[in-house]
Amino acid sequence: MPALVYILGLLVLAMGLTLNTKAGLGVSPIISVAYSVSEITGINFGNTTLIWYTIFVLGEMILHTIRIRQQKRMEDPVLEHAEKVDAKLIYLMDFLQILLSIVFTRFLNLFSKYIPDVSTDGKSATAVFVIRLFVLALALVLTGIGAALSLNMRIVPNPGDGIVQAIADCIHKNVGFTKNCVDMICVALTVIICLISGKLYGIGIGTIIAMIAVGRIIVLFNHFTKEKLIKLTGVEE
Repeated sequence: MPALVYILGLLVLAMGLTLNTKAGLGVSPIISVAYSVSEITGINFGNTTLIWYTIFVLGEMILHTIRIRQQKRMEDPVLEHAEKVDAKLIYLMDFLQILLSIVFTRFLNLFSKYIPDVSTDGKSATAVFVIRLFVLALALVLTGIGAALSLNMRIVPNPGDGIVQAIADCIHKNVGFTKNCVDMICVALTVIICLISGKLYGIGIGTIIAMIAVGRIIVLFNHFTKEKLIKLTGVEE
């Protein structure tokens, strides 16, 4: 049962991220780099996201290695074997994130292929903007619900969440603060890449709204459903 909910969460998350790119008002910060590179190079969005997620996982592995070495200096030698086992499990989870990314980004490609951009044909500017806002709102709701479903099942984290947790552990800051910092870095990188290319892609009002709204949607969704989901699936908190 947890696996089914987890897969459903990934599908909903992929749908949300895809709709985010179709609204035309700016994409979520965490995927803004992949989206801008996709627009500039013509490589499909799923493949650039796979590359971006792989970079996240490699970053996690480096940060986990640093933390493990720091802990080795502090821990009792008697616990050395347990530490080695824990380290192997950590690296295994990191590796599984790459496999997850391959599957997840195929969902992105599939949805991107069949979901059209918001059409502007025969519509007033106001009507188009209202439609874009509706698509953006739907995208953010689906992104928040999908992220909550997959995270709550505690199987393999999405690399976007994994890198935030790894950085938070290393700098000893809370996840919310770290998430905001990572989002700002992603937006800054996107702007730099776009300035080099000569055109701005993926950054807009939707990017700012996503930074604020997705976390709130996750909290709201969990408030009403998390306890029931945990009980239904038997996942240990």
